[in-house]
Amino acid sequence: MMISGRSRDACPPPPMIKNLLLLDSEGRCVAVKYYTDEWPTNGAKLGFERSVFTKTHKTNARTEAEIVMFENNVVVYKFIQDLHFFVTGGDYENELALAAVLQGFSDAVTLLLRGNVDQREALENLDTIFLCLDEIVDAGLILETDGNMIAGKVATHNLDDGAPLSEQTITQALATAREHLTRSLLR
Repeated sequence: MMISGRSRDACPPPPMIKNLLLLDSEGRCVAVKYYTDEWPTNGAKLGFERSVFTKTHKTNARTEAEIVMFENNVVVYKFIQDLHFFVTGGDYENELALAAVLQGFSDAVTLLLRGNVDQREALENLDTIFLCLDEIVDAGLILETDGNMIAGKVATHNLDDGAPLSEQTITQALATAREHLTRSLLR
């Protein structure tokens, strides 16, 4: 049976993440990943980051995540020390799915930074933070939300950087190939 062009048995599309943001206590970028072209320029991205920070920084999102509608987006956010974690989805996205991504993101960063979740430590381990982002979301699709699993994959990647491709996971092999390609292009 068709209902307004869709089969009644059709599955809803998976949740899509528009961006993951890690900002400092003044709203400056520490690590960000955008998965849509909604903010096509660096200026637009910086404007969004500044606006979402300004709207949320006075809230008390230290004990649990908060949710806000902002510019036709659902933004779920949490603060740990001087770092502000944000996950953005469309206004139609399930807030629980976005909150699960946020929790996995903040838990993984906490584990990987060994509980020292502050701006200085995050900047010193920026490569680890970006690997964490890559393990959570790919092209806007949620890959993993369990902080322990994310941290484990990132830690394994950091240990296996020198391992032969045959002994690496697909994600690790792709990351290694990307590194080699980048190096060869920069020569």
